[in-house]
This record gives sequence, C-alpha cells and structure tokens, in this order.
Amino acid sequence: MGFLNKLFNKNNPHPKEEMKMEKLNIGIILGSTREGRVSPQVGQWVKEIADARGDANYEIIDIADFHLPFLGTTDGTEPGIAAWGDKLDSMDGFVFIVQEYNHSISGALKNAIDFARDQWANKAAGIVSYGSTGGARAAEHLRGILGELQVADVRTHPTLSLFTDFVNGNEFKPQDLHQANMKMMLDQVLAWSGALKTLR
Repeated sequence: MGFLNKLFNKNNPHPKEEMKMEKLNIGIILGSTREGRVSPQVGQWVKEIADARGDANYEIIDIADFHLPFLGTTDGTEPGIAAWGDKLDSMDGFVFIVQEYNHSISGALKNAIDFARDQWANKAAGIVSYGSTGGARAAEHLRGILGELQVADVRTHPTLSLFTDFVNGNEFKPQDLHQANMKMMLDQVLAWSGALKTLR
C-alpha cells in the first residue's frame, strides 16, 4: 500500500527524470531503377529539406543498389535480398519518391516492396510523387499496397508536375510552393513514426 501511495502521490519528492528520445530513422526510398531516372534528384531535394530540420536521421535508400531479382525467380540467397530486409528493418518510417508508370508505380518498386513483409509493419510513410498529373494515380496505388503491409501512409502528399517542376523532363527545378507541403508531410511522418514505434 505504501508503494502505491508513493507512486500516485502528486507531492512525490522524486520527480520523474526526462527521457531523452533517440532520433527516428527515416528512409527516403527512390522508386525507380531505369536509366536516365530523375528520382535521385527528387530524393536529394527531399533529403536537403529534411536534414535542415535536424529532427531525425534521414537516409536515401536506392533500391537499385540492392540488385534485387524478380520475386519468384530466385531461391532467396542473393545477398541483396537480406541487405534490403536489414535496411528496412533499421528504419522507423519512410518517404517514397514515386514516379507514375502507366497510371501506377514502377515494377521495380513493387518488386522491392514485395521482397519484405514484417519489416514494413507498424511504420509510417509519406509519398512524394511526380508525373504528367503529379503522379497522383501512382500514389493512390501505392497507398493500397502500403495498407496491406500495415504501413500508415500520411495524408499530405507533395505532387510534382513534369510540366512545371522539371526542365525538358529531366532537370528537377521544383517550385517554391511545394515547401509548405513538404514540411507538413514530414511533420506527419515523424509524428506517426514515433507513435507506431511503441507497437514494435
């Protein structure tokens, strides 16, 4: 009884020590592997904005670096498969850089997503998309995939147009108006990533 009184006593002379929270790890996933892709430019832009905040550890994750085979055509022993899983496992949340291919995401991104399962669960994700219509249709397809994997995708979604945010379709020159959406999206990703970390 004395222990309970001490635990709930508002006048407890021993104040709780403040816990120092470790910074979250957020992976910025480049969703294309094709020759001449522009996703590295977009990813670097996102990282520069994110790093300037100083509120998390942001890392660009290029699926091309893992040399993943097509799912179902391998015995699973390629080193890139295990490395991919380990990298995802080390992340608390994600920002996907998504380009639209035939109204959906790239085959390379879908293949990479399907090579993992448990590593995705109970994490948050934001989406930055681009295309002729801002990549909106690809982003909506990705949301459905992420839901199946128990990834909580945030509402705010910066959409970049090939007509107004790129020069000749290959040089990324984003308009300033995207800054506000980027800030809001990152705020939401961090808030949800921190909350969902308690479930893992």
